[in-house]
Amino acid sequence: MIVEDSPVVSRLLAHIIARDPRLELAAVVESAEDALREIHRVRPDVISMDIRLPGMDGIEATRRIMSETPTPIVVIAASVEDAALKISMNALRAGALSVVEKPVGISNAGYEAAAENICTQLYIMSQVPVIRRRLSAGAAPVRPAAAGEEPVRERPSIMAIAASTGGPPALARILGALPASFPVPILLVQHMGAPFMAGFASWLDGLTPLSVAVARPGETPAPGSVYVAPGDRHLALGGDGALRIGAEPPVGGQRPSATTLFQSLAAVGPRAIGVLLTGMGEDGARGLVEMRKAGAYTITEDESTAVVYGMPGVAMRLGGSRASLPLDLIAPRLLRLVERDA
Repeated sequence: MIVEDSPVVSRLLAHIIARDPRLELAAVVESAEDALREIHRVRPDVISMDIRLPGMDGIEATRRIMSETPTPIVVIAASVEDAALKISMNALRAGALSVVEKPVGISNAGYEAAAENICTQLYIMSQVPVIRRRLSAGAAPVRPAAAGEEPVRERPSIMAIAASTGGPPALARILGALPASFPVPILLVQHMGAPFMAGFASWLDGLTPLSVAVARPGETPAPGSVYVAPGDRHLALGGDGALRIGAEPPVGGQRPSATTLFQSLAAVGPRAIGVLLTGMGEDGARGLVEMRKAGAYTITEDESTAVVYGMPGVAMRLGGSRASLPLDLIAPRLLRLVERDA
């Protein structure tokens, strides 16, 4: 179902969807109120959501839909400029699964790539089994096998965290619960379209006491700072302790790759922490295994809170997870780990 108040854009989206044999257009509505009325009749597998709508905006519509009739939502962003993008990021926090650029005219040079990306995102997200979730610290039990903490021999000096589908709000929850004095640098991989990464980092920076910015090559990670992998580039920690930004081929179809990041931290051994959150596929799972084998403390998000239990689930099956925790218990665990005496 397309939710879009511009007749020009809705016709363009309908044209794009009609070209893709994987997709079938179920309905086109012009307002959030219409979407809330029609969703029970249409029962779409995925929704294309505009944010700037007359009356109720797309953020509130997303919140209502995810609460009352959970359905995968892809935000179609009109702009990647800072202010507009922050609005789209807030839609992700409200429960949308992905954000893509709104298409421009058919004659535009980037039209075909944008159209393909929209269709791919709609198709992928249509497969996500979203459900109502109550994400409170006491709502989801810790798995008995993962509840006990193995002793940590050394104080951590570096941390890596990665996510894909459902990642932005999860990252906001975790990083927002860490103080500005957090004594460990954090390297971050989030699967998202390249044009959105700078705005994503800026959005996170406004939600957490930590300093968040897109990583730059050669930087030395500092405590209390979060370094976000740039769009379509790998992020890794070099042997000299400086950040490496690379254009090497995608790993498992992903660039940036969580596996690449985790593998680079395996060299740090027991002084590293690796965290793998919600996401489709298996990126990061094998890298987390390497980190754990090297003595690092590894955490996966528990199935009870993960929007998509793909990446953390594979890491669990491969033995890469030292602790499987519901989302709201991850930050407290991180704080205990960094406060331990060496």
